[in-house]
Amino acid sequence: MTVAVIALLALSVPVQASQMDERIESSAKNSYVFKTFLKADDIKVQSEDGAVSLTGTVSEESHKSLAQETVADLPGVKSVDNKLEVKGESPAPMSDAWITAKVKTIFLFHKNVSAMTEVSTKDGIVTLRGKANNEAQKDLTTEYAKDVEGVKGVNNEMTGGKIAKKKQTVGQKIDDASITAQVKMTLLYHRSTSALNTSVKTRRGVVTLSGKAKNAAEKDLATKFASDINGVKSVYNRMIIE
Repeated sequence: MTVAVIALLALSVPVQASQMDERIESSAKNSYVFKTFLKADDIKVQSEDGAVSLTGTVSEESHKSLAQETVADLPGVKSVDNKLEVKGESPAPMSDAWITAKVKTIFLFHKNVSAMTEVSTKDGIVTLRGKANNEAQKDLTTEYAKDVEGVKGVNNEMTGGKIAKKKQTVGQKIDDASITAQVKMTLLYHRSTSALNTSVKTRRGVVTLSGKAKNAAEKDLATKFASDINGVKSVYNRMIIE
């Protein structure tokens, strides 16, 4: 091998790495999660040979986790150093403000309930207001709210009436990394599945779950929650029942 060829090969390695880093940074910024849920946050994404650092500020703790989960699943990412800071004071765990934030986040990710639902919490009792398309949607909203840690009860005061549907995306409009991040956060925030050690992989909108479940009911819940996430086409549940 000539000296010239060796020199060219040596030069091509950093160029390829640089291109990969640029793709990672661009993919993160243009992801569904960043453009939909994190658009008001000040997040800087920097990648160096696949090692990504996140710096800046976010409005709440869930946004910090959501950004990390999204970036971690992008092709080429080897590690994520999350240095994001939450603006203001975060609510204490299990407080009414903490519960309200969790319930609102759940509603954002699920496609069959309204993200516009008003949520308030007093002494662990959640009150829901707004409009539901039908009784089935109202009941599902109650079910999801009840399954958030810390919730002692739910008063659903939603009324009937047509609400604007969430935009249903087709194909790759919602990227796989964003789907994976939403599924992971949803399983974590639902009380019934928060203890599960579930691996989530997404390819072209098809989600594969693996890990362990205590029983068939727990496994079925994981499938149900994942199926109702923005962008999910279908769910393949490979979880093993212990």
